Amino acid sequence: MVRSIPVAALLIALAACTPGDGPRSAGADGHSPKTPAATPIGRAESCIPLSQISESRVRDDWTIDFRVGNRWYRNTLPQRCYGLGFQQTFGYATSQAQLCSVDVITVLQTGPGGGPRGSCGLGQFQPVTLAK
Repeated sequence: MVRSIPVAALLIALAACTPGDGPRSAGADGHSPKTPAATPIGRAESCIPLSQISESRVRDDWTIDFRVGNRWYRNTLPQRCYGLGFQQTFGYATSQAQLCSVDVITVLQTGPGGGPRGSCGLGQFQPVTLAK
């Protein structure tokens, strides 16, 4: 689920896992065996429109899937984003109407003592078909 809150000229959004998803058990490298396989369908894109993102699913410390309309886009981060797979919640700020590969996300800790845990750059948005 993605929620957007306009603040002046800055757009801030919070993304969380789909209800029922919990922290994933990832290996020491931050990759989860529960991350579904994805088959690329077309060329990767630098940006996706914020207004059309209906869902995001954090898969592990390296992977976020975004649903835009009826299409899924896999974003494989260029660097490991420590804690992302466990916390499964992130925020971002942009002044654009798009989320782009040059944008940065911030892992948000949920529960007592919550708050930002670190920031990570996004990768390209690859349209995919997800394995069932």
